[in-house]
Amino acid sequence: MSPHPPSPRAVLDGIPAYVPKPPQPPATGVSHRLFLNENPCPPLPSALAAISRAASRTNLYPGIFPDELADALARKLGVPLSHVVTGPGSVGIYQQIGQAMLAPGDEVVYAWPSFEAFPIVVRMAGAVPVEVPLTGETHDLDAMAAAITPRTTMVLLCEPNNPTGTAVGAAGLKRFLDTVPEHVLVVLDEAYFEFHQGPDAPDGVELHRDRPNLVVLRTFSKAYGLAGLRVGYGVAHPEIAGALRKCAVPCGVSRIAEQAALAALEAEAELLEQVAGIAAERERVREALGGQGWTVPPSGTNFLWLPLGGDSGAVAAELERRGLLVRCFPGTGLRVTVGGPEANDLLIAVLAGLRADR
Repeated sequence: MSPHPPSPRAVLDGIPAYVPKPPQPPATGVSHRLFLNENPCPPLPSALAAISRAASRTNLYPGIFPDELADALARKLGVPLSHVVTGPGSVGIYQQIGQAMLAPGDEVVYAWPSFEAFPIVVRMAGAVPVEVPLTGETHDLDAMAAAITPRTTMVLLCEPNNPTGTAVGAAGLKRFLDTVPEHVLVVLDEAYFEFHQGPDAPDGVELHRDRPNLVVLRTFSKAYGLAGLRVGYGVAHPEIAGALRKCAVPCGVSRIAEQAALAALEAEAELLEQVAGIAAERERVREALGGQGWTVPPSGTNFLWLPLGGDSGAVAAELERRGLLVRCFPGTGLRVTVGGPEANDLLIAVLAGLRADR
Protein backbone atom coordinates (compact mmCIF):
# COMPACT_ATOMS: atom_id res chain seq x y z
CA MET A 1 0.00 0.00 0.00
CA SER A 2 1.27 3.45 -0.88
CA PRO A 3 2.39 5.53 2.11
CA HIS A 4 0.77 8.53 0.43
CA PRO A 5 -2.81 7.66 -0.55
CA PRO A 6 -4.94 10.27 -2.37
CA SER A 7 -6.09 13.10 -0.12
CA PRO A 8 -9.12 15.37 -0.46
CA ARG A 9 -8.53 19.08 -0.96
CA ALA A 10 -7.30 20.77 2.20
CA VAL A 11 -10.02 23.40 1.91
CA LEU A 12 -12.59 20.75 2.83
CA ASP A 13 -11.23 20.64 6.36
CA GLY A 14 -12.75 24.04 7.10
CA ILE A 15 -16.11 23.43 5.44
CA PRO A 16 -19.01 22.61 7.76
CA ALA A 17 -21.14 19.62 6.87
CA TYR A 18 -24.74 20.43 6.03
CA VAL A 19 -26.60 18.81 8.91
CA PRO A 20 -30.29 19.76 8.96
CA LYS A 21 -30.79 18.51 12.50
CA PRO A 22 -28.20 17.17 14.96
CA PRO A 23 -28.85 13.55 15.95
CA GLN A 24 -31.15 13.22 18.95
CA PRO A 25 -32.59 10.25 20.83
CA PRO A 26 -35.63 8.96 18.92
CA ALA A 27 -38.97 10.30 20.09
CA THR A 28 -41.61 7.88 21.31
CA GLY A 29 -44.89 7.72 19.42
CA VAL A 30 -45.65 9.96 16.44
CA SER A 31 -42.92 12.33 15.30
CA HIS A 32 -43.65 15.58 13.49
CA ARG A 33 -40.96 16.83 11.07
CA LEU A 34 -40.70 20.53 11.84
CA PHE A 35 -37.01 21.00 11.05
CA LEU A 36 -36.69 21.20 7.24
CA ASN A 37 -39.32 23.84 6.34
CA GLU A 38 -41.25 21.30 4.33
CA ASN A 39 -44.76 21.99 3.09
CA PRO A 40 -47.12 19.99 5.35
CA CYS A 41 -49.50 19.42 2.42
CA PRO A 42 -48.91 16.75 -0.23
CA PRO A 43 -48.32 17.81 -3.83
CA LEU A 44 -51.36 19.10 -5.68
CA PRO A 45 -53.43 16.38 -7.42
CA SER A 46 -52.42 17.64 -10.85
CA ALA A 47 -48.75 17.44 -9.89
CA LEU A 48 -49.21 13.89 -8.60
CA ALA A 49 -50.87 12.91 -11.87
CA ALA A 50 -47.97 14.43 -13.83
CA ILE A 51 -45.50 12.49 -11.67
CA SER A 52 -47.33 9.25 -12.43
CA ARG A 53 -47.33 9.89 -16.18
CA ALA A 54 -43.67 10.88 -16.27
CA ALA A 55 -42.61 7.88 -14.18
CA SER A 56 -43.36 5.55 -17.08
CA ARG A 57 -40.46 7.14 -19.00
CA THR A 58 -37.75 6.88 -16.37
CA ASN A 59 -35.84 4.46 -18.59
CA LEU A 60 -35.01 7.51 -20.74
CA TYR A 61 -32.70 10.38 -19.90
CA PRO A 62 -34.39 13.73 -19.37
CA GLY A 63 -33.26 16.72 -21.38
CA ILE A 64 -29.80 18.11 -20.67
CA PHE A 65 -31.72 21.12 -19.37
CA PRO A 66 -35.45 21.21 -18.54
CA ASP A 67 -36.25 23.29 -21.61
CA GLU A 68 -40.03 22.98 -21.34
CA LEU A 69 -39.95 24.23 -17.75
CA ALA A 70 -37.52 27.04 -18.56
CA ASP A 71 -39.83 28.21 -21.34
CA ALA A 72 -42.86 28.14 -19.01
CA LEU A 73 -40.97 30.09 -16.35
CA ALA A 74 -39.83 32.70 -18.84
CA ARG A 75 -43.43 33.27 -19.93
CA LYS A 76 -44.73 33.31 -16.35
CA LEU A 77 -42.07 35.74 -15.11
CA GLY A 78 -42.10 37.90 -18.23
CA VAL A 79 -38.36 37.55 -18.87
CA PRO A 80 -36.36 36.43 -21.91
CA LEU A 81 -35.63 32.72 -21.99
CA SER A 82 -31.92 33.57 -21.92
CA HIS A 83 -32.40 34.93 -18.37
CA VAL A 84 -33.70 31.65 -16.88
CA VAL A 85 -31.49 29.19 -15.02
CA THR A 86 -32.49 25.91 -13.38
CA GLY A 87 -30.95 23.36 -11.08
CA PRO A 88 -31.66 20.51 -8.65
CA GLY A 89 -33.07 22.82 -6.02
CA SER A 90 -31.76 26.32 -5.44
CA VAL A 91 -28.80 24.68 -3.66
CA GLY A 92 -27.82 23.20 -7.01
CA ILE A 93 -27.77 26.67 -8.54
CA TYR A 94 -25.66 27.93 -5.64
CA GLN A 95 -23.07 25.33 -6.60
CA GLN A 96 -23.19 26.60 -10.18
CA ILE A 97 -22.69 30.14 -8.89
CA GLY A 98 -19.69 29.10 -6.83
CA GLN A 99 -18.08 27.37 -9.81
CA ALA A 100 -18.85 30.12 -12.30
CA MET A 101 -18.35 33.28 -10.27
CA LEU A 102 -15.90 32.69 -7.41
CA ALA A 103 -12.13 32.34 -7.37
CA PRO A 104 -9.78 31.59 -4.47
CA GLY A 105 -9.33 34.63 -2.26
CA ASP A 106 -12.52 36.41 -3.34
CA GLU A 107 -14.51 37.86 -0.46
CA VAL A 108 -18.22 37.08 -0.14
CA VAL A 109 -20.41 39.11 2.22
CA TYR A 110 -23.50 37.63 3.82
CA ALA A 111 -25.51 37.98 7.03
CA TRP A 112 -25.18 35.44 9.80
CA PRO A 113 -27.00 33.39 10.86
CA SER A 114 -28.53 32.86 7.45
CA PHE A 115 -28.86 30.04 4.92
CA GLU A 116 -26.48 27.28 5.99
CA ALA A 117 -25.35 26.61 2.41
CA PHE A 118 -23.63 30.01 2.25
CA PRO A 119 -20.35 29.14 4.02
CA ILE A 120 -20.23 25.77 2.26
CA VAL A 121 -20.49 27.28 -1.23
CA VAL A 122 -18.04 30.06 -0.45
CA ARG A 123 -15.36 27.91 1.15
CA MET A 124 -15.70 25.17 -1.45
CA ALA A 125 -14.60 27.73 -4.05
CA GLY A 126 -11.65 28.79 -1.89
CA ALA A 127 -13.28 32.17 -1.36
CA VAL A 128 -13.33 34.06 1.94
CA PRO A 129 -16.62 34.37 3.89
CA VAL A 130 -17.33 37.76 5.46
CA GLU A 131 -20.14 37.13 7.93
CA VAL A 132 -22.08 40.17 9.17
CA PRO A 133 -24.10 39.59 12.36
CA LEU A 134 -27.84 40.19 12.23
CA THR A 135 -29.16 43.20 14.08
CA GLY A 136 -31.82 41.73 16.30
CA GLU A 137 -33.12 39.01 14.01
CA THR A 138 -32.79 40.91 10.72
CA HIS A 139 -30.10 41.66 8.12
CA ASP A 140 -28.03 44.71 9.05
CA LEU A 141 -27.89 46.14 5.54
CA ASP A 142 -25.80 49.16 6.55
CA ALA A 143 -23.17 46.90 8.10
CA MET A 144 -23.26 44.61 5.06
CA ALA A 145 -22.70 47.57 2.76
CA ALA A 146 -19.81 48.72 4.94
CA ALA A 147 -18.28 45.23 4.74
CA ILE A 148 -17.89 45.48 0.95
CA THR A 149 -14.25 46.10 0.05
CA PRO A 150 -12.25 46.08 -3.20
CA ARG A 151 -11.79 42.33 -2.62
CA THR A 152 -15.55 41.67 -2.50
CA THR A 153 -16.92 39.86 -5.53
CA MET A 154 -20.29 38.66 -4.22
CA VAL A 155 -23.03 39.39 -1.70
CA LEU A 156 -25.52 36.69 -0.64
CA LEU A 157 -28.84 37.87 0.72
CA CYS A 158 -31.78 35.77 1.91
CA GLU A 159 -35.15 37.59 1.82
CA PRO A 160 -36.93 36.62 4.03
CA ASN A 161 -34.03 35.30 6.04
CA ASN A 162 -33.56 31.66 6.91
CA PRO A 163 -33.53 30.78 9.85
CA THR A 164 -35.13 33.86 11.42
CA GLY A 165 -37.98 34.39 8.94
CA THR A 166 -37.51 38.17 9.05
CA ALA A 167 -37.52 40.46 6.03
CA VAL A 168 -35.86 43.77 5.22
CA GLY A 169 -38.65 44.80 2.85
CA ALA A 170 -38.69 46.29 -0.64
CA ALA A 171 -37.58 49.81 0.26
CA GLY A 172 -34.63 48.67 2.36
CA LEU A 173 -33.57 46.12 -0.22
CA LYS A 174 -33.64 48.66 -3.06
CA ARG A 175 -31.54 51.12 -1.05
CA PHE A 176 -29.03 48.39 -0.33
CA LEU A 177 -28.82 47.25 -3.97
CA ASP A 178 -28.15 50.83 -5.01
CA THR A 179 -25.10 50.95 -2.71
CA VAL A 180 -23.51 47.76 -4.06
CA PRO A 181 -20.84 48.43 -6.72
CA GLU A 182 -21.87 47.28 -10.18
CA HIS A 183 -19.02 44.75 -10.41
CA VAL A 184 -20.18 42.92 -7.25
CA LEU A 185 -22.67 40.13 -7.87
CA VAL A 186 -25.69 40.06 -5.55
CA VAL A 187 -27.50 36.73 -5.15
CA LEU A 188 -31.00 37.29 -3.78
CA ASP A 189 -32.54 34.13 -2.39
CA GLU A 190 -36.35 34.25 -2.54
CA ALA A 191 -37.06 30.65 -1.55
CA TYR A 192 -40.10 31.82 0.45
CA PHE A 193 -41.36 34.33 -2.12
CA GLU A 194 -44.91 32.97 -2.21
CA PHE A 195 -45.24 33.27 1.58
CA HIS A 196 -43.93 36.84 1.70
CA GLN A 197 -46.59 38.98 0.07
CA GLY A 198 -47.77 42.52 0.77
CA PRO A 199 -47.05 46.13 -0.13
CA ASP A 200 -43.49 46.03 1.25
CA ALA A 201 -42.56 42.62 -0.14
CA PRO A 202 -39.88 42.87 -2.84
CA ASP A 203 -40.06 41.11 -6.17
CA GLY A 204 -36.55 40.14 -7.15
CA VAL A 205 -37.50 39.37 -10.74
CA GLU A 206 -38.65 42.96 -11.22
CA LEU A 207 -35.56 44.28 -9.46
CA HIS A 208 -33.23 42.28 -11.69
CA ARG A 209 -34.49 43.86 -14.92
CA ASP A 210 -32.28 46.95 -14.65
CA ARG A 211 -29.60 45.44 -12.41
CA PRO A 212 -27.16 43.27 -14.41
CA ASN A 213 -25.35 42.32 -11.18
CA LEU A 214 -28.42 40.74 -9.56
CA VAL A 215 -29.23 37.01 -9.60
CA VAL A 216 -32.57 35.94 -8.11
CA LEU A 217 -33.23 32.39 -6.93
CA ARG A 218 -36.55 30.67 -6.20
CA THR A 219 -37.63 27.09 -5.69
CA PHE A 220 -40.42 24.56 -6.06
CA SER A 221 -39.48 23.00 -2.72
CA LYS A 222 -41.43 25.21 -0.32
CA ALA A 223 -44.77 26.65 -1.45
CA TYR A 224 -45.10 24.19 -4.34
CA GLY A 225 -44.53 21.18 -2.08
CA LEU A 226 -42.03 19.44 -4.39
CA ALA A 227 -39.03 19.33 -2.03
CA GLY A 228 -38.39 15.65 -2.75
CA LEU A 229 -38.07 16.27 -6.49
CA ARG A 230 -35.42 19.02 -6.32
CA VAL A 231 -36.34 21.82 -8.71
CA GLY A 232 -34.89 25.29 -8.34
CA TYR A 233 -34.81 28.20 -10.74
CA GLY A 234 -33.56 31.71 -11.04
CA VAL A 235 -33.18 34.72 -13.27
CA ALA A 236 -30.03 36.55 -14.27
CA HIS A 237 -28.83 38.62 -17.21
CA PRO A 238 -27.58 36.55 -20.16
CA GLU A 239 -23.83 36.69 -19.51
CA ILE A 240 -24.20 35.37 -15.97
CA ALA A 241 -27.09 33.01 -16.78
CA GLY A 242 -25.05 31.48 -19.60
CA ALA A 243 -22.10 30.92 -17.27
CA LEU A 244 -24.34 29.22 -14.71
CA ARG A 245 -25.79 26.91 -17.36
CA LYS A 246 -22.25 25.87 -18.34
CA CYS A 247 -21.68 24.72 -14.76
CA ALA A 248 -24.99 22.89 -14.40
CA VAL A 249 -24.97 19.11 -14.04
CA PRO A 250 -26.39 17.67 -17.29
CA CYS A 251 -29.86 16.18 -16.74
CA GLY A 252 -29.78 17.63 -13.21
CA VAL A 253 -33.55 18.17 -13.18
CA SER A 254 -35.35 14.90 -13.83
CA ARG A 255 -38.27 14.52 -16.22
CA ILE A 256 -40.53 13.66 -13.26
CA ALA A 257 -39.47 16.85 -11.49
CA GLU A 258 -39.95 18.96 -14.60
CA GLN A 259 -43.43 17.64 -15.33
CA ALA A 260 -44.52 18.03 -11.70
CA ALA A 261 -43.27 21.63 -11.68
CA LEU A 262 -45.11 22.40 -14.90
CA ALA A 263 -48.34 21.00 -13.46
CA ALA A 264 -47.88 23.00 -10.26
CA LEU A 265 -47.41 26.19 -12.27
CA GLU A 266 -50.66 25.52 -14.08
CA ALA A 267 -52.50 25.10 -10.75
CA GLU A 268 -51.16 28.29 -9.20
CA ALA A 269 -54.56 29.50 -7.94
CA GLU A 270 -55.00 26.27 -5.98
CA LEU A 271 -51.44 26.52 -4.76
CA LEU A 272 -51.90 30.05 -3.44
CA GLU A 273 -54.97 28.95 -1.48
CA GLN A 274 -52.79 26.32 0.17
CA VAL A 275 -50.09 28.91 0.90
CA ALA A 276 -52.68 31.19 2.48
CA GLY A 277 -53.77 28.36 4.74
CA ILE A 278 -50.20 27.70 5.87
CA ALA A 279 -49.66 31.42 6.50
CA ALA A 280 -52.84 31.54 8.57
CA GLU A 281 -51.59 28.61 10.67
CA ARG A 282 -48.25 30.39 11.06
CA GLU A 283 -49.98 33.47 12.46
CA ARG A 284 -52.21 31.37 14.72
CA VAL A 285 -49.20 29.65 16.24
CA ARG A 286 -47.22 32.88 16.53
CA GLU A 287 -50.09 34.63 18.30
CA ALA A 288 -50.53 31.71 20.70
CA LEU A 289 -46.84 31.55 21.56
CA GLY A 290 -46.63 35.30 21.96
CA GLY A 291 -49.57 35.11 24.34
CA GLN A 292 -47.60 32.62 26.42
CA GLY A 293 -44.75 35.10 26.72
CA TRP A 294 -42.36 33.68 24.10
CA THR A 295 -40.57 36.10 21.79
CA VAL A 296 -41.46 35.18 18.20
CA PRO A 297 -40.46 37.66 15.46
CA PRO A 298 -42.81 38.28 12.52
CA SER A 299 -42.19 35.75 9.74
CA GLY A 300 -42.57 35.95 5.98
CA THR A 301 -41.96 32.24 5.54
CA ASN A 302 -43.47 28.86 6.46
CA PHE A 303 -41.57 28.70 9.76
CA LEU A 304 -41.15 30.58 13.02
CA TRP A 305 -38.01 31.56 14.92
CA LEU A 306 -37.66 31.36 18.69
CA PRO A 307 -34.55 33.29 19.80
CA LEU A 308 -33.88 31.27 22.97
CA GLY A 309 -30.14 31.77 23.25
CA GLY A 310 -28.58 29.39 25.75
CA ASP A 311 -31.91 27.63 26.37
CA SER A 312 -32.18 26.47 22.75
CA GLY A 313 -30.73 23.02 23.24
CA ALA A 314 -32.79 22.17 26.31
CA VAL A 315 -36.05 23.34 24.76
CA ALA A 316 -35.31 21.47 21.51
CA ALA A 317 -34.62 18.29 23.47
CA GLU A 318 -37.90 18.55 25.34
CA LEU A 319 -39.82 19.20 22.12
CA GLU A 320 -38.18 16.18 20.54
CA ARG A 321 -39.07 14.05 23.56
CA ARG A 322 -42.69 14.99 22.86
CA GLY A 323 -42.41 14.13 19.17
CA LEU A 324 -41.68 17.58 17.73
CA LEU A 325 -38.49 17.55 15.65
CA VAL A 326 -37.28 21.14 15.29
CA ARG A 327 -34.06 22.71 13.99
CA CYS A 328 -31.81 23.82 16.85
CA PHE A 329 -29.10 26.42 16.38
CA PRO A 330 -27.20 25.87 19.65
CA GLY A 331 -26.83 29.00 21.72
CA THR A 332 -28.98 31.00 19.30
CA GLY A 333 -32.51 29.75 18.73
CA LEU A 334 -34.97 27.29 17.27
CA ARG A 335 -36.43 27.26 13.78
CA VAL A 336 -39.84 25.60 13.80
CA THR A 337 -41.61 24.72 10.57
CA VAL A 338 -45.36 25.35 10.44
CA GLY A 339 -46.81 21.86 10.30
CA GLY A 340 -50.34 20.53 10.15
CA PRO A 341 -52.88 21.55 12.82
CA GLU A 342 -52.13 18.48 14.96
CA ALA A 343 -48.42 19.24 15.10
CA ASN A 344 -49.02 22.94 15.65
CA ASP A 345 -51.47 22.30 18.50
CA LEU A 346 -48.97 19.99 20.15
CA LEU A 347 -46.25 22.61 19.80
CA ILE A 348 -48.46 25.23 21.46
CA ALA A 349 -49.33 22.87 24.31
CA VAL A 350 -45.76 21.73 24.98
CA LEU A 351 -44.37 25.26 24.93
CA ALA A 352 -47.18 26.41 27.22
CA GLY A 353 -46.07 23.79 29.74
CA LEU A 354 -42.43 24.77 29.42
CA ARG A 355 -43.31 28.43 29.86
CA ALA A 356 -45.25 27.67 33.02
CA ASP A 357 -42.18 25.91 34.45
CA ARG A 358 -39.82 28.84 33.80
